[in-house]
Amino acid sequence: MLLAIDVGNSETKLGFFSSVMSSASPERTWRVTTVSRRTADEYGVLFAALFRRAEIPLGRVRAIAISSVVPSGDAALAEACEHYFNATPLFITAATQSLIDVATERPRELGSDLLSAAIGAKERYGTPLVAIGYGTATTFSAVSREGAFIGAAIAPGIRISVDALIARAAKLPQVALEVPNGPIGRETVSSLQSGIVFGFVGQTEGIVARFRAVVGEDATVVATGGLADVIARHTTAIDAVEPHLVLLGLRKYYSEHSTDAARVV
Repeated sequence: MLLAIDVGNSETKLGFFSSVMSSASPERTWRVTTVSRRTADEYGVLFAALFRRAEIPLGRVRAIAISSVVPSGDAALAEACEHYFNATPLFITAATQSLIDVATERPRELGSDLLSAAIGAKERYGTPLVAIGYGTATTFSAVSREGAFIGAAIAPGIRISVDALIARAAKLPQVALEVPNGPIGRETVSSLQSGIVFGFVGQTEGIVARFRAVVGEDATVVATGGLADVIARHTTAIDAVEPHLVLLGLRKYYSEHSTDAARVV
């Protein structure tokens, strides 16, 4: 059984797969705050608590695959995996995978989260495709009809943009990222919500249109991330929302690159 771990700048997502070879979604997922200075033992306490509440014995984990964009915490995380699960984790990088051709000018610079999401989207939806990640940054990744990762666009994330606006405008309140009743706000909160939601809808539609002009008008657009549903409800530019895209890519990576994959049930 596989534990897939997606370490992002703000949050870390974990997914437990009951089978390495199946393309099904994870059986159980968790989302925790990323702490770059967390020790191996602190990771162990976290793992134990999450698995205990889910009623999954730690011993069921026999394999681990990791995508991390926070390298300062990788050593402690790897140590925790070996000590508490007795499993040496596989870290995905552009240099260690052969599932997708990275046809960019500097392939080794590609973030493992974008790489994993593209692999997961390619397996589930085919090509050509555009994978959108609504996280700390909003990312748009392009995969060609031939199945190559050809590039990306990276913009400030929704929450970063909101936090920056609130910090620089003293009279503006913190608002929940909910959908307003219409595009024209009638008071401060709904005005903020309209600008935020429909502003990012417009960004999505504009960039997707430009990406499709390059990779193909029939490209499938797949969105992931905590706020993907909010944006997808207000645009036809997004074809599917897949909340576990990176985790799916990690499962595929492990199944194809580990010599033990066939022995992990």
